[in-house]
Amino acid sequence: MERVLGDKKTILVLLGPALIVYTVVMLAPVVISMGYAFFDGNAITGFTWTGTDNFQRLFDDPDVRSSLWFTLKYGLILTVLQVGLGYGLALLYVFVLQRGSALVRTLIFFPVVLPTVAVALLFQKLFEIAPQEGPVNAFLGVLGGSPIDFFGDGGHAFWVVILMDLWRSAGFYGVLLYAGLVDVPEEMLESARLEGASTYRLVRHMIIPLSMPVLLSALIFSINGTLKVFDSIVALTNGGPGNETTPLTLYMFQTSFSYGDYGYGASIALMLTVLCLLFTVFIFRSARRDVTEA
Repeated sequence: MERVLGDKKTILVLLGPALIVYTVVMLAPVVISMGYAFFDGNAITGFTWTGTDNFQRLFDDPDVRSSLWFTLKYGLILTVLQVGLGYGLALLYVFVLQRGSALVRTLIFFPVVLPTVAVALLFQKLFEIAPQEGPVNAFLGVLGGSPIDFFGDGGHAFWVVILMDLWRSAGFYGVLLYAGLVDVPEEMLESARLEGASTYRLVRHMIIPLSMPVLLSALIFSINGTLKVFDSIVALTNGGPGNETTPLTLYMFQTSFSYGDYGYGASIALMLTVLCLLFTVFIFRSARRDVTEA
């Protein structure tokens, strides 16, 4: 095996086809999209070289600022909730339910496999105010409160989107982090308990450091997924009311395919790509600094 993997020609033969497919399917479209950012127009009207005008337009566009603010707020809040709740579920599976956690894990994971449109329709019915009140507004009425138009106000719509995506994704992050926690040596934990370590100190100083690789992966998965949110927003609010729940991905889609401005849409896509890279690098550097200080 070492002789095979040490042969550069063999490595090229094994990896070459995959690299070609990856280049054609992934890298080439990315490079072409970056090139579009320096042009104006579309495939029907043709393209005109504009240089850096599209990037200047980004800084002057109030819709970009609104979409960027929504994307950052949504991404950071949902990432904290996803990973935090997922880690709590993982701790529950490993240290409380233990061998009896299989059924609970399956039930909590079930929303992950549901179609986005079906989940969005469910939450629209749960929070609707007309033509009939949904269960949430009916419950508010029982408590003596007034019905709330959740999808007519940007603040309320934002939290409905957060709640829906958290409900959909918590099971995935619970299982992902569970896979890291089951590898924590039980002997080490038992020794710490015999030494009198409290549950908090056990989690803070042993379980979290030992599960840091999978926790880091969960953070990167979450922040990149939430910054690129698209389908759940389109299915639930379509960016409304107005453009108060419009992320960069939806604004990019509207600019490129509704208004036919491929160049400006590509510049928005490039900004989102840079944003994802910055957050990923920040998480890696933060984790490396924690390890060094420890």
